[in-house]
Amino acid sequence: MNMTFPRWTALVGASLLVTLPVLSGGQQPRTRIGEERAIPHHLQDDEEFTTSLKDLLEYGKKLFMANWTDQDGGGLPLMKGNGTALSDPSKPLSGSRAFNRLSGPDANSCYGCHNMPYGIPGGGGDFVTGVFVLGQRFDFLTFDPTDRVPTSGAVDEQQKAVTLQNVANLRRTTGMFGAGYLEMLARQMTADLQAIRDSLKLGESKQLISKGVSFGWLTRRKDGTWDTSRVEGLPRLSIVAPTPVDRPTLILRPWHQASNIVSLREFTNTAFNQHHGMQSSERFGLNTDDDGDGVKNELTRADVTAATLYQATMAVPGRVIPNDPEIEKAVLNGEQVFEQIGCASCHIPKLPLDRKGWVYTEPNPYNPALNLRTGTTKTLAVDLNNNKDLPRPRLAPDPANSDLVWVPAYTDLKLHDICDPTDAGEPLDQNQTPWTPKFRQGNRRFLTKRLWGSANEPPFFHHGLFVTLRQSVLAHSGEALASRKQFQTLKSYDQDSLIEFLKTLQVLPPGTPFLVVDENFHEKRWPPLALISQEKK
Repeated sequence: MNMTFPRWTALVGASLLVTLPVLSGGQQPRTRIGEERAIPHHLQDDEEFTTSLKDLLEYGKKLFMANWTDQDGGGLPLMKGNGTALSDPSKPLSGSRAFNRLSGPDANSCYGCHNMPYGIPGGGGDFVTGVFVLGQRFDFLTFDPTDRVPTSGAVDEQQKAVTLQNVANLRRTTGMFGAGYLEMLARQMTADLQAIRDSLKLGESKQLISKGVSFGWLTRRKDGTWDTSRVEGLPRLSIVAPTPVDRPTLILRPWHQASNIVSLREFTNTAFNQHHGMQSSERFGLNTDDDGDGVKNELTRADVTAATLYQATMAVPGRVIPNDPEIEKAVLNGEQVFEQIGCASCHIPKLPLDRKGWVYTEPNPYNPALNLRTGTTKTLAVDLNNNKDLPRPRLAPDPANSDLVWVPAYTDLKLHDICDPTDAGEPLDQNQTPWTPKFRQGNRRFLTKRLWGSANEPPFFHHGLFVTLRQSVLAHSGEALASRKQFQTLKSYDQDSLIEFLKTLQVLPPGTPFLVVDENFHEKRWPPLALISQEKK
């Protein structure tokens, strides 16, 4: 296929200029008559470096919205959603077993679940789109008591019968708004923690702190081994090491609510296989057909890059504050209450990106195996602050410091236990291996919810079982118990003001150029000078 590609340049790191390629709008070869494919022609590897940014993102959106067919490679007759072979290959996942809401494949497209609000591809989802995380370790869940094959359809790895309540973790579908900024925060914080780790001398302890967020203390013993017992807020995979003398990675994992996924790319590779049965060549190999559907090279490396960049460059959430003096006063009061009762100690209103951290690059330097890694191909870079070519609204440098971009996500990117002691939490621990006892001891730790955009992405909490923000606030316990008790002792007006403040944190209609708007989505100055002066009086 001979095509002429327009070219563009993007900043990589701080100063290196790289020429990048993109998909042209030229004519495509004709498809065969009668074919039914969501994507008749795929971007080929290295074409991501010659395609224009606009076309690359548009193609990534097309992949995100594609309703995959068996001709595309959708489905996985001989493979589980976790990428391993079926436990019972005599019962392939085809025909009436091609889809399963619990164990997967469970969706025709990414957009089928990620579509709220405003129908935006990559958004959150209704309760019906919730994911049964870890159900994909089964072939095809039936709960049939006569099926005694482990992880086939009714019994687990220990041959114990499973139920709907303990076979998987129910999670709500989250929106990917502002995802590129969040991943770059995680990368910078990881680099900071690793620098502290590498500076430790034998017999020394140091606090792990980045961007004002403490992750506890790390100790290097005199014999060279590492003590991670005082490390806080990181998942198991980030603090364990193959041997006692190997360094813990300390990698922040901002994706999955249990902090299980390093990058948008890893998230994308995993989701395409689990939910749709679409295998990427970078994870499953070139010219292979491990899932036995007769289709090879279902997703190219360039495909995954395009889909990843589409998510990374999604617009950031903003705020909607009506031009109603009563509501304005309540919102301003709610902001203060949020700080006063300690909510902001975990839901940190904003975190700083410095060192050109707003330049998003693929691949992520901390990607795990079976995902594209640095050094194996060129680095592709996109300036997330590009207000001209990327979906709006976008963030911008601090007016007082052009080397700083504040990310108002209301999170600390740490794991916390906010579950009630009487609540069993999730039945399974996603950060443990399925054949260990700890896997079935469950999970009570979740990443601090990033509150930006949450108000119009219901339902709420990690499981999506709450329909109001107030329910979510009242469900806080564990590490957040003190803040919740303070909330309950507040005057009714202060409680209502806090809710009114949370209601302002919204995803804005596509193309909105401003981060703070009124009910008609016109630019709004916040906080108003008049209200500030009233508060001071």
